Amino acid sequence: MKSGFVNIFGPPNAGKSTLLNALLGQELAITSPKVQTTRHRILGILTEPEYQIVFSDTPGIIKPEYKLHEKMMKQLEAALEDADVALLMVDIHSAPEDFVQLIEGLKIKGTRLLLVNKIDTWKDKSVSIDERLQTFQKAIKAEAVLGISALQNINTTAVLQLILKYLPEGLPFYSEEDISDRPVRFFVSELIRQQIYFLYDKEIPYHTAVLIQSFEEKNTLTKIRADIICNRESQKMILIGNKGEMIKKLGTKAREKIEAFLERKVFLELFVKVRPKWRENNLYLKEYGY
Repeated sequence: MKSGFVNIFGPPNAGKSTLLNALLGQELAITSPKVQTTRHRILGILTEPEYQIVFSDTPGIIKPEYKLHEKMMKQLEAALEDADVALLMVDIHSAPEDFVQLIEGLKIKGTRLLLVNKIDTWKDKSVSIDERLQTFQKAIKAEAVLGISALQNINTTAVLQLILKYLPEGLPFYSEEDISDRPVRFFVSELIRQQIYFLYDKEIPYHTAVLIQSFEEKNTLTKIRADIICNRESQKMILIGNKGEMIKKLGTKAREKIEAFLERKVFLELFVKVRPKWRENNLYLKEYGY
């Protein structure tokens, strides 16, 4: 049997979370069109009779501006240590030299496989996709290179086959029922945060955190109370909206996603709280799971 850790690295918005979901066959990591959606390292466990792959989605590689960013990069550093196979993921439109600079700054252990994502969006007729892949392959030292589209499921099966080629022999790390190392509360908070990314513009998603205050499983439904944390009163007003319109919309969208995830009815209460400079406060960051 084969078993090992396969960790996904790359810049923000390269499609890492989308790839994780495609490989697992379910939406485990939240995604959005905005950069820096992923803040946590999330394990996704794929178990079959012949193998167990422990995937790890990591935050996009950035230069930290806040303590929150520093916490995000520490999670990425932890993923560098235990990678049996490292998936280096890049948008096909990115500059190869920028990607090289980003990746070479990491001390990646394990086999390196280069995945060039979003090939379905390549429109430059003067350069073929194969030629573009070769440019990335010359720039990055990797065992193999593969063009994919995580969103359109192009070559994701080939990614799995490539991983299995380099995955070491070993016993499973988790039981076959496990799909992640994270508790249900974590995924509920992430689903709420995902809807903030979809519904609000500009800086609002980056200034917010979600804290689950209570999670009660009743006979007929699950009752959830969550706080949405922001930096300033002006952000609180935007989150709530005129006559509470936006917070109601957020509650509806988030509840629908949570019900689909839990496969049962949900009663969701949302409260907005102001915590000035929470992204720079270690106590707050710890409380919010960072």
